[in-house]
Amino acid sequence: MSKVSFATFLIICPTCFLLGAIFTNWTFDHATLWTSLPPTAPTLVAIESHYTQLHHAPPIIPRVLHITIGTGILGFLVKLYKPSESNLLFDGASLVLYMVALVMYGTNVVKGMCIIADGDYGEEVGRVDTLRVVAASQVIIALVLVGVLVLQSGQWYAEKKEEQEVRGLKLKEEREREERRGGGKKKN
Repeated sequence: MSKVSFATFLIICPTCFLLGAIFTNWTFDHATLWTSLPPTAPTLVAIESHYTQLHHAPPIIPRVLHITIGTGILGFLVKLYKPSESNLLFDGASLVLYMVALVMYGTNVVKGMCIIADGDYGEEVGRVDTLRVVAASQVIIALVLVGVLVLQSGQWYAEKKEEQEVRGLKLKEEREREERRGGGKKKN
């Protein structure tokens, strides 16, 4: 396995893991984002209970999550160490998206979970709005992470296509050389 493919592995696996972690929250977020009816009091209590439980999870849970995030960043650093043109375009854009997801996680999701766990909702942003901000942030993070996966697959496709074209050009050049050599021998 080459350095580039291993680094791609270090990007794709954490991204998929993070998408899975976000997906587990969507059963709770559905009531705040995707229904036209306002959430009921028992639904709000269930959502708050879920996020409070996540916030008060044993320290190993956030550590594993943060190690996974760090592994993705390590993959980007490896791929951007001596970048090719495709690395600058695809991996640069992927890194920007990954960092957008990381910033949204730190500013909206973590902060929102702290507010939910404390139960200290402000006057400007109430209980339901806080839950909606956390839910919407997770949807945006999921879309951004899917964008990372799309860019990484696009890079793989572009590199494979370039390899095929280079191989085709080399074969064409070899045939032309063979024809020139063969044509010169026939004349003598």
